[in-house]
Amino acid sequence: MEFDLENPLTSLKEYLSDEIPDLFLSESDHVPSKNFLRCLRTSAEFYASFREEAISRILQAQYSCNYDPFIPYLAVNYMDRFISRQEIPQGKPWILRLVVISCLSLAAKMKNKHFSISNFQEGETGFTFDTQTINRMELVVLDAMNWRMRSITPFSFVHFFISLFELNDPSSSQPLKDRATEIIFKAQNEIKFLEFKPSIIAASAILVASKERFPSQFPSFQRSIYSCEFVK
Repeated sequence: MEFDLENPLTSLKEYLSDEIPDLFLSESDHVPSKNFLRCLRTSAEFYASFREEAISRILQAQYSCNYDPFIPYLAVNYMDRFISRQEIPQGKPWILRLVVISCLSLAAKMKNKHFSISNFQEGETGFTFDTQTINRMELVVLDAMNWRMRSITPFSFVHFFISLFELNDPSSSQPLKDRATEIIFKAQNEIKFLEFKPSIIAASAILVASKERFPSQFPSFQRSIYSCEFVK
């Protein structure tokens, strides 16, 4: 059964409200380490460049393999968590390619989708990797993440925050969710957002979306978010 980013702690499709406290308690285990945020201040140019190229390659795989956007999102989450806990040597471009392939492969497995290593490496010059090498790198990535593959992301909190709103038209919750989801996808590309917990990114995305879609109700929505016991 494929992993659902909206319900990371369960295989059930329905929304389980009793898991919300666990999500907020556990989300810090699924983000880049605090040490990495300090490293960004001293080696910001290298890591920003590394991450930008890695994301570009991951998105390229999305289009070439026709993946749904949650696979590259999960792959970038794995990549961010890995490079935050594992020192990346500079001047070795093959490492970036290996990290990207391994994170994509892991994300595809979690979403129960086939990932073709040969198709991804087609046209690459200089470095290609065999299955054994990629499998070894996957283990390194998993070890850095403490084998927490069921990532808690901003998508895990979207339904909860929307449930706090008293919408004039209940059917408008889906357009609101769709717009917030679009914002979350775009936010992942910005390295500065690594400083924020998934729940805060989700709450912020929903507030932006609600201000666009329902400006007259926005003050009420804002109060609902700010008064939530889990949001600080």
